[in-house]
Amino acid sequence: MLEGKATFEVGSAFYNPNAEMVRDLAILAAAIYRRDRGHLRVLDAMAGCGVRSLRYALESQADFVWANDSNSDIQDILHQNLAQLKSTQYRISDRDAIRVFFDCYNQQDYYDLVDVDGFGSPVPYVHACLSACAIGGMIYLTSTDGRTVTGRAADNCLSDYGAVARSHPAIHEQGLRLILGNVQQQAASRGMGIEPVFSYFTGQTYRVMVRLVSSIQLNEKNYGFLGFCHECGTYQTVGWRSLGRSHCPHDQRWLVVSGAMWLGKLHDVLQITQMIKLAKEWGWISQVRLLELMQAEAEMPPYFYTLGEIGRRGKLDIPKSNYLIQTLKELGYRASLTHVDREAIKTDADLKTCVRIARTFSS
Repeated sequence: MLEGKATFEVGSAFYNPNAEMVRDLAILAAAIYRRDRGHLRVLDAMAGCGVRSLRYALESQADFVWANDSNSDIQDILHQNLAQLKSTQYRISDRDAIRVFFDCYNQQDYYDLVDVDGFGSPVPYVHACLSACAIGGMIYLTSTDGRTVTGRAADNCLSDYGAVARSHPAIHEQGLRLILGNVQQQAASRGMGIEPVFSYFTGQTYRVMVRLVSSIQLNEKNYGFLGFCHECGTYQTVGWRSLGRSHCPHDQRWLVVSGAMWLGKLHDVLQITQMIKLAKEWGWISQVRLLELMQAEAEMPPYFYTLGEIGRRGKLDIPKSNYLIQTLKELGYRASLTHVDREAIKTDADLKTCVRIARTFSS
């Protein structure tokens, strides 16, 4: 197999070829970290066949990579794939990831990038992986548990995230925000904080990369609730002190509230800009297009309106996103596309305004 600069065998190990973009984003972020900090030590806690570990070493120029996977049956494949690196450049183990994280903490062996690519919810690993990450370093988390964060498994959401997830058109962005909120809250409980580097919904999985910082970042403005009115389609952020007054501004109906979750930015604009520049240097055109979408949506509110929803509520054909965005900006609103749903727009205008603009296109 060939991916990026890595040549590798899969054997019986796990490898998802459809997740190459997920790995590409991590390689870019790690390469920028290495360039800016002058060092990069990576802990790949669930390495699978080792393709991520290889790419961190070969493309991000990691000084050292620890490739761990608890499946002892794939150790031969890991050794075979990483043998192309210098023996001092990597370590391989078959231990439980949580034990690895706490051993790193006990030995004060902190890593610049901790990659946690597991199945299901990432929540069981969050507290432990914070222990293995250096201050200023990054953590890359995966969730494949879409049912929990989209409101289809309410009990699971309560037990995993201590939150309520309700169904609405922007549920997949909600998934990213529930994960970020959990990491931020767990970091705060230890006197630390996180800053999102980027957040990515692939259509199957949720991936968030965060930077660990030494001070608490959690506050009532960036961690709260998202309200949705099923009657008119309007979203509204709801603070902790406003939970008893969460009404739709149009007709005073009670909002359906999800949360608590992260309400701040999904992406670091400066980091995304640097990743775009590097991706262009490497000739990664598809990655540039995705990152430019992330760059545009980074300052937008924590929800979006699907074009289908705008058309349905206005009893119109599905409107053109370019026309909506351009007209909204001309009227003084913020608006952009979103990577989460290519048939949606993010804007600080309400849905009624979007419907009214869509009607002007058809008239």
